[in-house]
Amino acid sequence: MNLETISVEYLVVAMAAMLLYLIYYVFTRDSQYTRNIHSVATVAEELNREIFYLKKKLEDTQVNIKKNSSRMSDDEIYQEVERTVYDMVKPISIGLKRLEESIQNIDEHMEARMASLESGVKQISIPTSIHGNDDEKIISLYKQGITLETISRELHISKAEVEFVLKINKIK
Repeated sequence: MNLETISVEYLVVAMAAMLLYLIYYVFTRDSQYTRNIHSVATVAEELNREIFYLKKKLEDTQVNIKKNSSRMSDDEIYQEVERTVYDMVKPISIGLKRLEESIQNIDEHMEARMASLESGVKQISIPTSIHGNDDEKIISLYKQGITLETISRELHISKAEVEFVLKINKIK
């Protein structure tokens, strides 16, 4: 079917349906991203908990070092501190890597969705007239004083289409 046979009402309904579908799709994807963000928040919460326990363990180790400092040499103290710090940093590093990967995945998904939505929106366009070649006829007949009903009957288009063309061309 070509554009000359499609009425304005059908185009408006089709565009409205397309917009509703885009809105539905965005909301469903938004819920998925919300779940992903929730999982990232859970990982961050676990990391905070792990940091808390590691700080507590560090304090306990420091107390033990103070108790045993008279019995330990400087090298032993240095090795104990180094081992404790490594034990604390390793789980935090692993957690941060997981968090970074999750954020990167979410970012990639968001960029892909934005690109998809932008391309979808670019494809939607509102025509300046449904029957481009009838515009001049409609304007000419209207300026001659012929009624909208007569113009629509003569050109075999609806009265709404005639009004639409006149409004687009700022005549009525």
